[in-house]
Formats: sequence, C-alpha cells, structure tokens
Amino acid sequence: MNRLVLFVIVSAILVLIDWYVFQAIKTVIRSTSETTQRIIQFVYWGFTVVTVITYLTMQLLPPDAVGRIARGFIWSAILIPYFSKVFAILFIFVDDLGRFVRWVASLFYRPDIREAVNDTTQSTIPATNVIPRSEFLMKTALVAGAVPLVGFTYGIISGAHDYRIRRIKLPLRNLPSSFDGLKIAQLSDIHSGSFFNKTAVKGGVEMLLREKPDVVFFTGDLVNNTADEVENYIDIFSKVKAPMGVYSTLGNHDYGDYVNWSSQQAKRQNLQNLMAAHKLMGWNLMMDENRILEQNGDKIALIGIQNWGSGRWPKYGNLAKAYKGVEDYPVKLLLSHDPSHWDAQVRPEFPDIDVQFAGHTHGMQFGVEVGSVRWSPSQYVYKQWAGLYQEGQQYLYVNRGYGYLGYPGRIGIWPEVTIFELKKV
Repeated sequence: MNRLVLFVIVSAILVLIDWYVFQAIKTVIRSTSETTQRIIQFVYWGFTVVTVITYLTMQLLPPDAVGRIARGFIWSAILIPYFSKVFAILFIFVDDLGRFVRWVASLFYRPDIREAVNDTTQSTIPATNVIPRSEFLMKTALVAGAVPLVGFTYGIISGAHDYRIRRIKLPLRNLPSSFDGLKIAQLSDIHSGSFFNKTAVKGGVEMLLREKPDVVFFTGDLVNNTADEVENYIDIFSKVKAPMGVYSTLGNHDYGDYVNWSSQQAKRQNLQNLMAAHKLMGWNLMMDENRILEQNGDKIALIGIQNWGSGRWPKYGNLAKAYKGVEDYPVKLLLSHDPSHWDAQVRPEFPDIDVQFAGHTHGMQFGVEVGSVRWSPSQYVYKQWAGLYQEGQQYLYVNRGYGYLGYPGRIGIWPEVTIFELKKV
C-alpha cells in the first residue's frame, strides 16, 4: 500500500477516535462556562493535530534520523493515549447503543418516551426523537480511558527500572554435596538499546552483587538489534562478577535479524562485535558448548546454546553438539534463551537435563501477579511465560527480563534478578 494512502487512512482513524471520545467530553463539560469549554476543545484538538503531524514526520524521516530511545518514547506518546481511548469508546458505544434502542422505541411509543426523557433529564430539551447522552456513562468513559493512560505512564516513569529480587530453591536429584546451597544469579533480556536511565540500570546490578552469588547466568538478548547498543553499558555490566564466573548465551535479538543490513558481511561483523562485548565484560559466552563447574572435587555440567525456539523463532543452537561429553555428569544445567525449547526438544530428547534457564517472553511487560493470581497476555502465546515450571524431575525457569522492548516500561510484570539456591534431595 502506498505510504501516503496509509498515512491518510491512519490519520482518519485517529481523528475519528478523537471525535468519538470528544462526545463524552462535550457531555461532561456542557455545564461549564463557554470560556472553559473553548479552552478544553483547543487543548484536546490541539493534541490531535500534534499527534497527526508527529505521526507523519515519523513516517517521512529516515529510520536513523531519530535515536532509538527517542523513537520509542515518541511512538509511546502516540499509541498509549489512543490505546487508552479505546476503553473510553467502549462505554460511549454502550450509551449510543442504549440511545439507539430508546430512539427505535420512541417511534412506536413516542409520548411515553418523551415524557420519561423530559422527567429524567429535567432539561429544556424539546420532546423530539433526539435522546440525550447519559452524563454518568460519559464520566465513566473518561475515567475508563484515564486509568490505562495513567497506568502506562507510571509503567514508564517507575516500572521500567523497578527491579525485583526473586528467590527460587531448586531441589535436584543427584546433586553432589559440595553444590548443596550453591547460589546462582540469573539475568536475561537486558535489551541495552532501550535503556534511558543509566543510574537505575547500575542500581539493578548493585542489587545483584549484594546477593553475592557463586555463579551468574545471562540467558540472551543483550541488545535489541545492533552490537553498538551495549557500548555505553559495558562499564556497568562488566561489574557483574562471581567466584565461579559469569556465563552467557545469545537470544534472538542478538543476531541482528531485524535489521536491513547493507551486506551479509556487515551482519556477521555485528555478531562478532557482540560476541566481543561479552568477552570485554568478562562474560563466558557459550556457543553450543559446555563447561564443567567444580567444587571440592565434585562436578556438574553447564550447557549453553545459541538461540533455539519452536515455530517461527530462529533455530541457531545445536543442543546435541553442546551436550556431547557431559552424559555422565550427575547434574546438567542448560542456558537456552527461548522457553519453547523446553517442550520442543529438551524434555523429549534430553530427559537428564535437570534445569533450563530461559527468558525471552518479558511476561509481555504487562500483567498481574498477586499471590496465586497470575495473568499476562503472554500466556496466550507461551505455555511457559514467567517463573518456575516442573515436569517430572525436570525444571524450566523463565526470567521476566531485566530490560524492556517496544513499550519503554512495565506494568505488573517487573524487571527481575533471580537468585537460585540449589538443594540436594
């Protein structure tokens, strides 16, 4: 579709949404002074004009004309208000539906309807077929629209960096005694290209370090698209240290698959630069390989593979290759970014892998987790979307992510640092 035609269609939809919501505003402010009404109208429609112009500008500018962070905030400023207005529209539509039904009824029972309307509204509206809007429903519509607007704004201002420590005990069969009580910290989905508060990011890292983990796992998506995104954060994440080391793997965003590269060589170089960033931070990047963790003569296996996801997600990883050589170790821990890997390959083909550490979903950065109540749109896409899962003697943990992507915030699904304690059973 021609870009100009698409712009006209989208702009028309935005204006139509604003016009419809404005019907509620007119009803609510009709008792105010004429000056107040004009000011509200000017501000409301002024925002619409600014939004449409901004949308047009974003369509016409080349992709690299606006910085990644600024672009995310601009699109959020465009989309969040209109997403919120959808909730208002639902109540306005209910009112209009009721008005339509009453109008149809008035065609057959006009005198009674007129009398009821006049008695109810106590207004100077003449007895016609025009049914007035319900002021109560219009106020409800505006409140319904304000709630998500406030919520998503709060999610940016506070939720984006509201890091939480989650503590998980992992009881493992065959765990050697020397590893009983081993403390593991997991980070995932940093998405450094989205950060806008470097001080807060540093604070999250300091939270992790205060836990004094024995070993740290990072399960992919260091960046959104390109390796240069992490450059300003290498000094922060290089501080992540542990006595037994920091081990990392790649996620689907780390390969540059969502960028139109000038050549395949440029794409390959980007991946090389990203791998070099892991090394520069002192992280042991695992590319379809294994490492042996040793403590007091006891040994367990750590397996790390490249991204492997079921369905449309890329399958770069080779678990068979990474697994080779660790068959006889009593405990096997797997770093694999995508949780769909667990059901698709890990459980059916490698039943002796005790735990898969994953991320990827972010819990869609939106949901509710209060006590036993857990809900997120993510659950309609992923069978395992956040937290600990168990099938038989095998575990999967899906980290909710340290960063964010797209919407520069979080609501209800907070960024996390996970602390595991291995327990011998």
